[in-house]
Amino acid sequence: MAYRAWVAPFAAGLMLVGQAARAQTPAPHFEVEEATIAGVHAAMKSGQLTCRGLVDAYLRRIAAYDKNGPAINAIVTINPEATQIADAMDRQFAAGGMTGPLWCVPMVIKDNFETAGLQTSNGALAFAGYLPAQDATQVARVKAAGAIVIAKTNMAEWAFSPVETVSSILPGYTRNPYDTNRSTAGSSGGTAAAVAASFALVGLGSDTGDSIRGPSSHQALAGIRSTMGLTSRAGVFPLNLRADIAGPMARTVEDMATVFQVLTGEDPRDPVTAEAAHHPAPDIRAALVPGGLKGARIGVLHEAYDRASADPEILALFRAALDDLRRQGAILVDPAKIDGFAEPAPGRAPCLGFKHDLNAFLQPRAERTGVANLAAVIASGKFHPSVAKRLEDAEKVVVNGLESPVCQADEAYRSGLRAAVLKTMTDLHLDALVYPTWSNPPRLIGDLNTPGGDNSQIFSPYTGFPALNVPMGFSRGGTLPAGMTFFGRPWTEAGLIRLAYGYEQATQHRHAPASTPPVRD
Repeated sequence: MAYRAWVAPFAAGLMLVGQAARAQTPAPHFEVEEATIAGVHAAMKSGQLTCRGLVDAYLRRIAAYDKNGPAINAIVTINPEATQIADAMDRQFAAGGMTGPLWCVPMVIKDNFETAGLQTSNGALAFAGYLPAQDATQVARVKAAGAIVIAKTNMAEWAFSPVETVSSILPGYTRNPYDTNRSTAGSSGGTAAAVAASFALVGLGSDTGDSIRGPSSHQALAGIRSTMGLTSRAGVFPLNLRADIAGPMARTVEDMATVFQVLTGEDPRDPVTAEAAHHPAPDIRAALVPGGLKGARIGVLHEAYDRASADPEILALFRAALDDLRRQGAILVDPAKIDGFAEPAPGRAPCLGFKHDLNAFLQPRAERTGVANLAAVIASGKFHPSVAKRLEDAEKVVVNGLESPVCQADEAYRSGLRAAVLKTMTDLHLDALVYPTWSNPPRLIGDLNTPGGDNSQIFSPYTGFPALNVPMGFSRGGTLPAGMTFFGRPWTEAGLIRLAYGYEQATQHRHAPASTPPVRD
């Protein structure tokens, strides 16, 4: 069944959403705000909820809040066939029950994931109208598990910015639903805002330096960046394949883990995942057990967040989080020092890098996208003015191959950091390291001057080790979310999820944003 793309201008999109919302389907007697996968499936089994009713309910929320009301501005493309797919799933359910762990789970997908038949823009006007021939591997896997792609979400164009979500494909910024004057972080801010505002059950984002964990922190979500090689990036527009990861974002650790389980494993389309064949598939669901923190040894990674510009309220929330870990039986090692740690030298020439990876991605897609390389994108002029210099600078870069001194120096740094982290964890017998995901609250939209506080750019991206964010409370009078990162050894995602789940269940910090309350018929 072929998809048809929908893109701003918004009048056409809002008409489409309104048509779906007015479909002759009874409103479900089920509140979708803050709904969970388990809760949705239980309601379906009891006859309280249909798949079509669930999809319609999310479309009503998008119609009410994305371009209207608080104008979250997270949605770029609506799937016009979502309701038809839901109807088909209801027929399948009546005939034989639900199949797949993501049965009728409406999902939002960041607009750098190729989605067959739906526009995939990477946030740039240069790709307006691009309809991929096939799904990104992660999109294919969630669909195979029963998920429905309900919409594509806004992103920082080219995934460049970790601090704001603005693109040329969708006019205006995506807003943080907890305070619509505040940023969502980037670059997966559209997915984070949409999930936080309950426009879908869960979502997919990508993370090169921060962009799953930062937006999750800013919107009180659970989000995970996997071990490099455990999850596929095939079909996701690249930023830097030496660090790119794609993965789930959700309102609960359990929902995040449920999606993550579906995503893991080897993929012939992404050679880096060959390593996954040498490691047992993580039993993520088994990690969702009570008391997961009891006896765990957790180190406090000061090198990740100690800086003079850190906000006192965020530091106070983190100290309270450490106390909560202790109360749940964790043994804290504070500090857990990484001997010899130094940040990467600023301004280094890239190893391979954006130009190399983007050109390799675009060349086989040139007939469909209309642009074969970065030079053609620049010549088109179809991008946000704020990224023009970065694109132009990237085109001037001489691509350094893997055998070049630049790449050898880059790998030496990564290897040294991996060894240092593992030595600390081994010497101190640690199960994980923790730190505030950001040291400062979400900035006001457009503010690029006050301290940002992003703590995510080095340890996980440069080592390739896993890290996940979990909500740790709210600053500014309980209004602005903050998150804590659990960071660990490679291939230990199940253990990190166990710790994060234990912390989440003990603290229950997340609450729904006030700007997007339940929609009443």
